[in-house]
Amino acid sequence: MLRCLVSRCFLTNPVAGQTRKMSGGSLAGSQSSLAGKVAIVTASTDGIGLAAAQALGQRGAHVVVSSRRQSNVDKAVAQLQSEKIQVTGTTCNVGKSEDRERLVNMTVEHCGGIDILVSNAAVNPFFGNIMDSTAAVWDKILDVNVKAAFLMTQLVVPHMEKRGGGSVVFVSSVAGYQPMQALGPYSVSKTALLGLTRALAPELAQSHIRVNCVAPGVIKTRFSQALWQDEDIVDEFKKQLSIKRVGEPEEIGGVIAFLCSKDASYITGETITVTGGMSCRL
Repeated sequence: MLRCLVSRCFLTNPVAGQTRKMSGGSLAGSQSSLAGKVAIVTASTDGIGLAAAQALGQRGAHVVVSSRRQSNVDKAVAQLQSEKIQVTGTTCNVGKSEDRERLVNMTVEHCGGIDILVSNAAVNPFFGNIMDSTAAVWDKILDVNVKAAFLMTQLVVPHMEKRGGGSVVFVSSVAGYQPMQALGPYSVSKTALLGLTRALAPELAQSHIRVNCVAPGVIKTRFSQALWQDEDIVDEFKKQLSIKRVGEPEEIGGVIAFLCSKDASYITGETITVTGGMSCRL
């Protein structure tokens, strides 16, 4: 009976039986190293994006940071350089196809290829009752939070294949599991990233590219300051937490770096929730 079930599993999902190593290679050594890897991190001049760039860079990767504003890029590049991290920076609005293409082409020209994509860019132009949201709100949120995440992946995959594999990490949210009041469209977009992760993983595994996702809880960033600066909201969140505090960006950056490392070479199609113990399920 067990043999039959296992056989059915491998037949219905050919990737499950694949034994060839995907990106990451050997698990030798407990401390992973990303030396020689090139990582694009979108929306990476502050908050979770910057923390991800720091974590990847500290492990040896050359990180490419981006933001819509040049002043933010310059500030992040200077900070990362002061931390002895190899970094290149450029402006990029991931909602624009020409910006996405320029980011990828610049990375290949300056760094020689692409091994890692951390898709962190997101917008939320709406706060209120979901029934009051407009078509324009939905277009903006889905274009940036979901569509651009896929299209960036589509652009980098051929370059990852040239290097024998790679790693893609989408940054979702606890709101993808438990929609937040007044953040309905944003929450839906973050749920979509959970599905995008599962949809891409089997297909890209055949090219030795792993696809995973991180779903942060309430993290102390500028993007979420409306939540963590409100003591009443924080107190309500803490009731759902095992670790009774707001998270820090570095606590997400470390998980992202892990998913891009050799230590995660047998993980794909998964979402890691980093929520302080908040229950998350669909």
